[in-house]
Amino acid sequence: MVLSFAGLIVLGTVGFQVLPGIYTGEGLSWLDALFTATSAICVTGLVVVDTATYFTPIGHAYIALLIQVGGLGIITFTTLLMLALGRRLSLHHQAVSAGGAEVAPDVDFRQLVRNVVRFTLALEAVGALILFVAWLPSLGLGALGHALFHAVSAFCNAGFSTFSDNLIGFQSAPITLATVMGLIVAGGVGFLVLEELHIAWRARGRGQRVRLSLHSQLVLGTTAVVLLGGWVVCGILEWDNTLAGLGIWDRIVNALFQSVTPRTAGFNSVDYAATTDETGFITILLMSIGGSPGSTAGGLKTTTVAAIGFLALARLRGGERAHALNRTIPDDTIQRAVGLFAVSFGIVTLGILLLAVTQEQGFAAGGPTFLHYMFEAVSAFNTVGLSMGTTDDLDAAGRWIIIMLMYVGRVGPLAIAAAISLSRATTDKGFRYAYEDVLIG
Repeated sequence: MVLSFAGLIVLGTVGFQVLPGIYTGEGLSWLDALFTATSAICVTGLVVVDTATYFTPIGHAYIALLIQVGGLGIITFTTLLMLALGRRLSLHHQAVSAGGAEVAPDVDFRQLVRNVVRFTLALEAVGALILFVAWLPSLGLGALGHALFHAVSAFCNAGFSTFSDNLIGFQSAPITLATVMGLIVAGGVGFLVLEELHIAWRARGRGQRVRLSLHSQLVLGTTAVVLLGGWVVCGILEWDNTLAGLGIWDRIVNALFQSVTPRTAGFNSVDYAATTDETGFITILLMSIGGSPGSTAGGLKTTTVAAIGFLALARLRGGERAHALNRTIPDDTIQRAVGLFAVSFGIVTLGILLLAVTQEQGFAAGGPTFLHYMFEAVSAFNTVGLSMGTTDDLDAAGRWIIIMLMYVGRVGPLAIAAAISLSRATTDKGFRYAYEDVLIG
């Protein structure tokens, strides 16, 4: 998986250098080509040039192809991991097979793999059609290319746009914002959840009832809580700031958009450089949570945050195990969640430190503040793509740091989860060192 994404990034970079007719003027340097290819393959959305004006329609199509390949690759590798954890193995690997089968017992994992492309193309087609109809009066037939690009970019949670101001020009276009939000959420909940919802919907048509797995319930519940909470907070903080010039209904819609897009999508309907520091910090928290497992989204994932939250609640009540919705979350799952949180926190912290050190001239010149670099690092590692206008001001060292954060943030958590999960099949569970306690707190 790690080598596959690295290979795709290399091919994408070479394509930016050798393909004809993709630029309106001078081509990208090798470093900027690598940056753009990494951002597209890792479905991040950070850019060092204006995508709308720097590239021709052919260039836009090439970027959309990289986004689509990267998004499908992420989903496919995640699904293959599910297959590895869910297939029938020898008695020596029963712990692995039980773990995968219990996550979603009603799902045929082989059918899930076949549904990946079908779900993706179907949802992107519906989104593109709605956007095309909405933009046709103002953009003419040229709306088709814009609609297709944004449908792919939104569903894959990439955040690239063929408009120079991203979606700021559509602040008063609720249909456009609602469509993009729908694609972002659909692409961010994960194909396991989509498949289970599809099974439940078909069963309901036959008069049957299928219980959603705890995984899907946590994904949907946590997603709803995060979106509603972010909606209220962003609305309050920006009501008289970046949303001040809009009508009441448009303020409400754009506040919701500010809560949805940090789910690692990266589109913006307001200028994040003009938002309050409080909004910037809230957005950092939303970006860190991200989407859900088995999706194109990055971040810690909703289930990871939910598992840690239920663990903290259990500890406060004096309990030893995390319980959620009348179910007990296995200790191994809790340990993986805590481990993933610790590793992610360490990598992001290192990235922020390196940006602060290497971009020190920005502080001296009265440019970007520490919050800007923190925002940039979190956005890159969680493959969000939002920026406070700092990306194109980064020097070569800063761009290399962001490239590494995007790549590690994309493949790192998946690789860590796979390594921890699959290692259970070969680890001797009966071996341990002698106990010796330490003081905590």
